[in-house]
Amino acid sequence: MGALYVASGETAKAEQLLRRALSIRERVLGPAHPAVATTLEHYAALLRSSGRHEEAARAEACARRIREEDQVRQAPHP
Repeated sequence: MGALYVASGETAKAEQLLRRALSIRERVLGPAHPAVATTLEHYAALLRSSGRHEEAARAEACARRIREEDQVRQAPHP
């Protein structure tokens, strides 16, 4: 839904939906879940397209950290 708002130029509504989705996913799935990383990536793209590069970089860094930690958890242990 957020992507539709972005496509139609309604970035404020898109941001509101992405922030809500992020909050729900963090609460339901936990802050280190890959779905949270996906939402953070979408949120970062929205921020970057709005010229909010520092905020976007922080969201991207959080998403990257979640993905890296997930890879470590998924790695086979000797």
